[in-house]
Amino acid sequence: MKPIDVSAVQKAIDSFQQQPVYIHLETTNGAYASHFGGGSYSAGAYIRNAQVEYSHGKIMGEGPYRVGLKLSIGWVYAEGVNHFEIDGQNRLLLAGLDDEGRLAVALEISSKPFN
Repeated sequence: MKPIDVSAVQKAIDSFQQQPVYIHLETTNGAYASHFGGGSYSAGAYIRNAQVEYSHGKIMGEGPYRVGLKLSIGWVYAEGVNHFEIDGQNRLLLAGLDDEGRLAVALEISSKPFN
């Protein structure tokens, strides 16, 4: 993955607009938080292969970035994104990685279900 290129990410987001797509959305501080004690606790969310159609998508911020997808009944939203990749299957893979490369958030968009 490479650091966010806002124009490349926006172009990819736009390419999936107004069509059924599959998303993977994951947030975690997982085991990372529990290593530091001090009353912190692990939290996270995970959804894979949810089929949605969005009318508008946008990447915003100065970095780390926010990505929102406007659905007919609400929003899908990820914050803290700082890396991306458009892979060989034309999937948009977005990630928020900490200074040690550990995953904090992921939002992925594909026209086909994820394995």
